Amino acid sequence: MAKLHVAIIRGGPSSEYEVSLASGDTILKNIPEKYHPVDILISKSGQWHRGGMEVDPRRALSSIDVVFNALHGEYGEDGKVQQILDRLGVPYTGSGVLGSALGMNKHLAKQHFIKAGLKTPHSKLISPLSDDEQLQDLARTLFKSFPIPAVVKPVSAGSSVGVTIARTLAELEAGLTKAFSLGGSVLVEEFIPGKEATCGVIEQFRGEALYALMPIEITPPPKNGFYDYEAKYVSNDTGYVLPGNFTKEEKEAIQKASILAHQSLGLRHYSRSDFIVSPKRGVYILETNTLPGMTSHSLVPKSIEAVGSTLPEFIEHLLTLALERK
Repeated sequence: MAKLHVAIIRGGPSSEYEVSLASGDTILKNIPEKYHPVDILISKSGQWHRGGMEVDPRRALSSIDVVFNALHGEYGEDGKVQQILDRLGVPYTGSGVLGSALGMNKHLAKQHFIKAGLKTPHSKLISPLSDDEQLQDLARTLFKSFPIPAVVKPVSAGSSVGVTIARTLAELEAGLTKAFSLGGSVLVEEFIPGKEATCGVIEQFRGEALYALMPIEITPPPKNGFYDYEAKYVSNDTGYVLPGNFTKEEKEAIQKASILAHQSLGLRHYSRSDFIVSPKRGVYILETNTLPGMTSHSLVPKSIEAVGSTLPEFIEHLLTLALERK
């Protein structure tokens, strides 16, 4: 029987290019032998490559049976590549166009979380500004009127790229400058102290329509202050406690919220949601990742192993869902 050809798409014109390369590499190394993997690289400038040759998407995906989408961030996780794949009629892992676009936009996602009854930090959406003077005025106004410390983040970026926790006026101004430099609007959120947690959800797994993995407690290095890009992908000092040090009620609340977030955004196949667990105020959802990382530092692979599964089994499960168009 001929092997199914699986395209692993990685790279892309995103600030998470390097992370995507690593995720794709993990998939290539762990894909079951029953599949024939095809490595498709999208450059930072958006050019598709197959076999080292620059080709258009249609040629890149010729003779491909299914795509494993290992892209992260803009283009790969915001619905754009999904539109291309839908147009070409090629099945793929992960969420569709609408769910991807919603998950990528932190402000829109928050509106859906609130409608679903989930707690999420108080926030303010800031549209792009015309000049530095406007930014300085904004920083002063926010510092007087918004709860400080505040979390400043780009509306549409992942892996904590461009995120700042601002405790002073200078930090707030610098955080806004950094976030706006990545393009688009900026979200300013209330900072809620507590334990950082993350929890994955898998569809049609272990006999459940939506299976919540065990919540992981994350302890970033003190010098990082929070689970930023370096703590996620560079530092070897980040601590992961699995299962996390949560009460039974907190664990169940995190898992329930992860499933609700997945449903509220209309996601598909799998997702991973991030939380702050406040001892006084409860469980707050921060955001949902529609294409969680698959690197050696990533959390879904750790969670998969913790429930007695393996990465090859998980990859096959996602490919099966994609092929069944579920």
